[in-house]
Amino acid sequence: MAFFKTQILFLFLLLFIIIPVFTDAQETKFVVPDSLKTKTPEQLVNLVRSSDADQTEVYEEVLEGFHKNDSVSAKFYLRLGFHFYKKEDFKRSIKYGNRVHKIGNKLNDENLLFWSYILNGATFLREGKHQNSFDNYHKALKISQQQENLGNSINANSGLVLVLHKMNRLDKALEISKEMLHAIDKTSFKNGRNHVRILTNINEVYLDKEQYDSVLQYANKGIKLSKSLDFKEGLVDLYIKKGIAYYYKKDFDQAFDNLNKAKDILDNYDIDNKFFPSVKINYYLAACYYEEQNYDQAISYLCNTMDFIKEEDVSKLPVIQSHLLLANCYFKKKDFEQGHYWERIYINLNENYQEEKDKTVDTIYEKETEKYEKEIAKLKSKENTSSYLLIGSITISLALLLIGFTYYKKQQSNKLMFSELVKKVNLLEVQKSEKDSKNNSAAIVIDDDKVTAILKGLDKLEDQEYFLKTECNLSAIAKKVKTNTTYLTKIIHAHKGKNFNEYIADLRIEYALQRLKNDKKFRAFSVKSIATEVGYKSDDAFAKRFKARTGLNPSYYIKNIEKLQREDNVTKSV
Repeated sequence: MAFFKTQILFLFLLLFIIIPVFTDAQETKFVVPDSLKTKTPEQLVNLVRSSDADQTEVYEEVLEGFHKNDSVSAKFYLRLGFHFYKKEDFKRSIKYGNRVHKIGNKLNDENLLFWSYILNGATFLREGKHQNSFDNYHKALKISQQQENLGNSINANSGLVLVLHKMNRLDKALEISKEMLHAIDKTSFKNGRNHVRILTNINEVYLDKEQYDSVLQYANKGIKLSKSLDFKEGLVDLYIKKGIAYYYKKDFDQAFDNLNKAKDILDNYDIDNKFFPSVKINYYLAACYYEEQNYDQAISYLCNTMDFIKEEDVSKLPVIQSHLLLANCYFKKKDFEQGHYWERIYINLNENYQEEKDKTVDTIYEKETEKYEKEIAKLKSKENTSSYLLIGSITISLALLLIGFTYYKKQQSNKLMFSELVKKVNLLEVQKSEKDSKNNSAAIVIDDDKVTAILKGLDKLEDQEYFLKTECNLSAIAKKVKTNTTYLTKIIHAHKGKNFNEYIADLRIEYALQRLKNDKKFRAFSVKSIATEVGYKSDDAFAKRFKARTGLNPSYYIKNIEKLQREDNVTKSV
């Protein structure tokens, strides 16, 4: 009887739990609104493309009811995929690209497969996943070549040019671009929008190669063609590129003229994806005004960018650069409070960007960063000088006493740091000697053959002292060890315990420390010459890194290592 009661109780509880859950499931089941029941898939796709973001999910849900694994459905998905790509909703873009790919595989439809690869290649490129993007574009190219479809080959190659450009393989990107321009005469793309896009892509490469006359030549061709097609997006892009070229040629009047033409089009026409063109225009207009010492006007354009950026935009490189230039403008105006404010924001944003830097190579913006970071260091130095002039005579007297005491303490601290540093340098030399006497390959015992090969390649480059070359960068090393920048960065993090910049900087400083200790002639070099010898473009960058690594200025180390060597020589002679 007790058992029977237990069973009844169990069934009662089970029903008590299941019925509400079932009811909830029924209540949450999607119900198609009456107004959408008669809509065709074509109409639903158009509603998705023309509606606000919060409404599109309803139309997509209804569209799911028409889902069939046929070519018609695939074409609808393809249109949605490109729509979300333009809206920068990359998650949904990839979702629809994968659906098209799945249907293409099922139907063995090469055309669907081709366009799924093109869509996913474009999306991965915008997400910074360059290897994935390259793989998709390469698969698309393979299909087009098998079909002997020249138009599709140009589409695939256009994507490959953009990926190669981002991977800093500029010569290969330029070679493919020229091949496309030569081939376009045999296709329906001639004198059409795709023709303009190819001219735009080739200009990206020429800008990075600093061949500004070529930029102007191809931009003028593209502008003429865009006007005949009334292609506003093409005009905006090409006017911006002309403006940038003139900026670097220091022809600021022409730079202003072309950048403002691009701005006028953006302001007066409905164009998709205005964000990046607007940020670029504001940045280079501000940069031109900065060069002309019109800092208020420069600040105005940069603040315009700050007004319309969203939270998700702050990690994007042109936005980060705008913060740096804004800080420079305020320092130039001697508004140090605002200067430090914008510099702090820049530093925080840039640190986050540097962690993901392997995702992209942007030669133009890296050049701008180096320029303005140097400038800001000089301006901050002037700030300190200005501040000291404001100090009264009583404060100066007290400061002198403090300086004397601080100097004494600093000297004692420097002596201690120098002594410890010499010990570390001696230890480095012992470790290097031990490493040279062993078989290096035996020291690397890792299951992954690819990782092992890359680590051996890095060791080889270290032995060859490749890190001393000014052209040594992440892309160059990745190419030499036969991998991509993303994978190389992960390996350096995992096996060297640091990011790429720290890895190279440490190798250079360790080299400088050892050579300065052992090479009397090297110690006679100027700091600037030493910096050049160890791979730095400026003595400021070298000195900053040297002090961060050792706690001492290069001049102090050189002076005291020279003194130590003389004392050792005297001791040996006695």
